[in-house]
Amino acid sequence: VLSGCGVYDGTEIHEASAVLVHLSRGGAEVHMYAPDVPQMHVIDHSKGQPAEAESRNVLVESARIARGKIASLAELTTADHDAVIFPGGFGAAKNLSTFAVDGKDCKVNREVERVLKDFHKAGKPIGLCCISPVLAAKVLSGAEVTVGHEEEEGGKWPYAGTAGAIKELGAKHCVKEVTISFPAHVDMKNKVVTTPAFMCETALHHIFDGIGAMVKNVLKLTGK
Repeated sequence: VLSGCGVYDGTEIHEASAVLVHLSRGGAEVHMYAPDVPQMHVIDHSKGQPAEAESRNVLVESARIARGKIASLAELTTADHDAVIFPGGFGAAKNLSTFAVDGKDCKVNREVERVLKDFHKAGKPIGLCCISPVLAAKVLSGAEVTVGHEEEEGGKWPYAGTAGAIKELGAKHCVKEVTISFPAHVDMKNKVVTTPAFMCETALHHIFDGIGAMVKNVLKLTGK
């Protein structure tokens, strides 16, 4: 499930690509979806500032990553899929929810909430990375997730405050590394698998490997 195209106003592209590579390596058949809604705003990624008077559609922008093969999130059903994965990027906190603005009081997009609840009810695994675990924390009561560490540690974990918000949402936060040794948290009860990814300032290959561990655990939980 994508949230646009670009780290500051949509899906983090490296994360989406890593998820797709690891799913391909795992032999999974992949279908991509995104909500057909306007973005919260548009960011000029060369300046890191909002592009005034510009608007974009989340589904249309996500199609850039999907190479055109994408459908509206309203069409996603549990019956046709064994698992669902949400890459990160600020789109998860801006377009899939209002977490970037409202924090613990955020609202989750109606279709995103439906998908999370449907997969959870069906006992099918849910994978999330980077900031997207806040979606599960908000929607799935008592879920265990990780966004990495709970202290900034000199800038290594610049978004460490997210862990506190996750606790305020009623979820359990589990401290995890981004590296391959301890890269993902598996909540066996809820079948939710999370990894920090770009919540950590580290080398790209560590993030790629951590996402690989998340994907591997999601596929394992499908039992196929």
